[in-house]
Amino acid sequence: MSSTASLLVLALAGLLLVTFPGLCVGTAAAHHRRPNGNQCHPSGSLEGPSTGHICGECCKPGHLYPKYQCSPPVTKSTRAVMTLNNFEEGGDGGDPSECDGKYHYNTERVVALSTGWYNHGKRCGKNIRINAKGRSVLAKVVDECDSMHGCDKPHAFQPPCEPNIVDASQAVWDALDITGDEVGDYPITWSDA
Repeated sequence: MSSTASLLVLALAGLLLVTFPGLCVGTAAAHHRRPNGNQCHPSGSLEGPSTGHICGECCKPGHLYPKYQCSPPVTKSTRAVMTLNNFEEGGDGGDPSECDGKYHYNTERVVALSTGWYNHGKRCGKNIRINAKGRSVLAKVVDECDSMHGCDKPHAFQPPCEPNIVDASQAVWDALDITGDEVGDYPITWSDA
């Protein structure tokens, strides 16, 4: 299917997708529609479940959500969006962390990376350096912010992640002194440590 036909199918399915070089903006699930900083285009779509679930960021029945196999290239100052994740059992992270099969306390500086950056687990257990507000913090990669799957129980019924997400524990946010209304979707840079 051509890219024009794909965009038409997505638009007809209720997902308006406008693409400019280096910018991808849409109307589906505001939490997951962010500029991705490169030419990383969706590699397909995922339909929401047939029934609704009660949560702020849950997939909506019948909606289509883009999937991404890629992420922007990693540099010494990779631009990303940091989101908040609860890695504890029963938290919004869903199943245990992909890297070690364990849950992690919110007092630990841990992150999940979008599928492309997670790179089939090659960053598991390694630290990345996150920079924001003139501060810097190290955080350990323990999970994947799955950009290819979602809208099911293992993914807490959330849509697939955008390709430029660093999903961080509360301890990371605290170390960067990002509090109150700033917590949510926050622009950061990161690099391998």
